[in-house]
Amino acid sequence: MKFETPAGTNPIDRQQVVGRAHTRVDGPKKVAGLAPYAFEHARDVPNAAYGVIVGAGVGKGTIRSIDLSAARAAPGVLAIVTADTAGPLGKGRMNTVKLLAGPSVDHYHQAVAVVVADTFEQARAAAGLVRVDYARVKGRFDLKEGLRSAKPAPGDDGKPEARVGDFEGAYAAAPVKLDAEYTTPDHSHAMMEPFSSTARWDGDALTIWTSNQMVDWGRGDLAKTLGIPKDKITLQSPYVGGGFGGKLFLRADAVLAALGAKAAKRPVKIAMARPMMINNATHRPATRQRVRIGCTPDGIITAIGHESGSGDQPDGGPEAAVNQTKLLYAGANRLAAMRLAVLDLPEGNAMRAPGEAPGMMALEVAMDEMAEKLGMDPVAFRIKNDTQVDPANPKKPFSQRQLVRCLTEGAERFGWAKRNPKPGQMRDGKWLRGIGMASAFRNHVNMKSGARVRLENGRVVVETDMTDIGTGSYTILAQTAAEMMGVPVDAVEVRLGNSAYPVSAGSGGQWGAPNSTAGVYAACVALRGQVTQKLGLGNDAVFEGGRVTGGGRSVALRDAGTLSAEDSIEFGALDKQYAFATFGAHFVEVAVDAYTGVTRIQRMLAVCAAGRIINPISARSQVIGAMTMGVGSALMEDLAVDPRFGLFVNHDLASYEVPVHADIPHQEVVFLAEADEKANPMKAKGVGELGLCGVGAAVANAVYNATGIRVRDYPITVDKYLDKLPAVA
Repeated sequence: MKFETPAGTNPIDRQQVVGRAHTRVDGPKKVAGLAPYAFEHARDVPNAAYGVIVGAGVGKGTIRSIDLSAARAAPGVLAIVTADTAGPLGKGRMNTVKLLAGPSVDHYHQAVAVVVADTFEQARAAAGLVRVDYARVKGRFDLKEGLRSAKPAPGDDGKPEARVGDFEGAYAAAPVKLDAEYTTPDHSHAMMEPFSSTARWDGDALTIWTSNQMVDWGRGDLAKTLGIPKDKITLQSPYVGGGFGGKLFLRADAVLAALGAKAAKRPVKIAMARPMMINNATHRPATRQRVRIGCTPDGIITAIGHESGSGDQPDGGPEAAVNQTKLLYAGANRLAAMRLAVLDLPEGNAMRAPGEAPGMMALEVAMDEMAEKLGMDPVAFRIKNDTQVDPANPKKPFSQRQLVRCLTEGAERFGWAKRNPKPGQMRDGKWLRGIGMASAFRNHVNMKSGARVRLENGRVVVETDMTDIGTGSYTILAQTAAEMMGVPVDAVEVRLGNSAYPVSAGSGGQWGAPNSTAGVYAACVALRGQVTQKLGLGNDAVFEGGRVTGGGRSVALRDAGTLSAEDSIEFGALDKQYAFATFGAHFVEVAVDAYTGVTRIQRMLAVCAAGRIINPISARSQVIGAMTMGVGSALMEDLAVDPRFGLFVNHDLASYEVPVHADIPHQEVVFLAEADEKANPMKAKGVGELGLCGVGAAVANAVYNATGIRVRDYPITVDKYLDKLPAVA
């Protein structure tokens, strides 16, 4: 199905199932322990051996030699694979560096070997006996230093800078100016389920159960890495215990499980140890950002510039922290630019809302700082500079944009009018109280997505390689099929995460829900055509209550027997005519202990405009989880770099702090009524990353309102402001 014109009225608009709250259809399996994750396929692989990865002990260098004699002699050891014994290996298209080191080492904890044994304990003990002799070389681990000689990094259009008008001239002439710098540190995905894979060879055919967000990407890159045809690999990822972008791409656990299984001539499963995950895999890169805003005295932005620097391995890419600034506010003269330093730290790559998440942490604080310079209310300043068109292309309107409504309704709900605009004035005993806010923005991306839908005696089976990473994919796809075929949700079975199924958009970039449901919609349209043709009913037949009605007749859906249809949603050029994005507003209240400086979140509100909400329950879960992640990035999350050895030293959940239940109070989420007919036939857009974008800045602005201290280097930890707190009487 080609989506080339705005969607008219269609069966989804009935919203008898879609748009209504529904508990997770996969929930009973998960709470009963019947939903197998990548390490748990004992029924399919009853005799699996265990693999343990040996990670590189240097941040940059070469392997002189590896002594495996003690490890090979250890009890239970079946095989040991290194680059010397693995045979020729390629590098996946989506991987920045190779997944098995040798002879060169690209970063700390890059895999150098996998030890396979009968039991996990035996494999772990033997892995500790592997002795690697390295020739360490000086690495590049300092972002600030690396940016001194960094080259411009091209944006999405391939250009190193995005310019509109004369930014420098307009900024110089602006009566009111802001020029501020902000930093965000490296962040870890810290998902609950570790990187895990189980591999089994049947002759030259490989079946791998792995924890991966993008089945087709992973299958293709595994084939390229191993040097075998793609059709020789079956990749399954039916349940994923969180990814946040860390599992978008092929990782070492999958490659080494496959290599270990071939060497041991036995299935092998690997779960990467938590202390290895953070340095072995990807992370969100640190940024150093500069925001300049020029305004008229009455608050009209005349110049806005956002520059960001980040680092990555050679052949890597930048953290695109300037993207939202191109679209969020009006301003005739604009500059967006990025620089990329070459670093030898572990690979930087996508993490929930890549680009916008750290970019909004700078931009939305700068907007508050400018509002203060102007003597304007921060909400009013943002509203005054709203735009309904792409600022770089005024002939390209947004398909929908309700940012102003998000801001005004959020302010009213949160009691913004009661906020004291003068910082450091609201006290409650020992607590300094403050309220902050920020706009929310995340682009919407259309992607081709396919599905197969079968009718079996009145029941519907959906098959697609879409993944459920805890987001609720099983449920919203079931709701989509139920709405289209006129059956209850419990009459739909959804099968996901298998490369034997049609290729979907996958899970990432908050594109998963709108595109995968649109793919199921397309397949259901095809199936409805088969049903009406077989039953002799017209094309305008109504599917409802397990029956098909048309032409004065009503027939039970089950009478159509067994049918199957497969289709994909594909997109035309509407994205050339319209800008697609999601919008919102975040409001946060904090309390800062006047004695200790400890910050506590008191309450949070998110107001979101993100197209049709397919399932309010799972959508709310996505947003409150994102809000929680935003609190972490604002107040605590920071991968500490050891500049001597090139590693993140706090590489476990004991020292890499993330929010826990006690850190998060009441969270309220409001979804504005929307249906974006230009986005897709579902009229839906994503929301899982919108809920993160802007939260960190809202927290920072609230801390400033409470204390009068502006911290521009995240996270906002006590050491950065304790000595500046107001004197305690």
